[in-house]
Amino acid sequence: MSVLDVEIAALTGGPAGLNRYQGRAVLVVNVASRCGLTPQYAVLERLQRSYADRGLTVLGVPCNQFMGQEPGTHEEIATFCSTTYGTTFPMTEKVDVNGDDRHPLYAALVETADAEGHTGDVRWNFEKFLVAPDGTVAARFGPQVEPDSDEVTKAIEAVLPN
Repeated sequence: MSVLDVEIAALTGGPAGLNRYQGRAVLVVNVASRCGLTPQYAVLERLQRSYADRGLTVLGVPCNQFMGQEPGTHEEIATFCSTTYGTTFPMTEKVDVNGDDRHPLYAALVETADAEGHTGDVRWNFEKFLVAPDGTVAARFGPQVEPDSDEVTKAIEAVLPN
């Protein structure tokens, strides 16, 4: 099963499956509104705006598994992101990224190693997975890696379709 085959709902309802992004690079990020890394939302939005025309979509995936840092409803999350950080990139429903209830999207993503060789469980909010246009998981970046770091932008540019 390809990552592109995974079904997931949009934050505001309806489907948000990755199949709609086939042919585009997707940066999948588990996000939280009450985390020390929450300012990464602004950087993710800049990436979305900078690379959208070249074939990148940032996809935010809210998760409340790390110290309860994403407790809001879907509506509260959407309002917080758009009013505080001006986000326009798509967001999915709130899901579990680890454990027995891990969403199938993350079951497919977590087998990819980051630069330190870490595979398996997501370690914290704002861990990033780069999915290539063909649905392969091209890279994984730890939570502390800034979305606009050379490491991330070089990986993005290497898989962009345009």
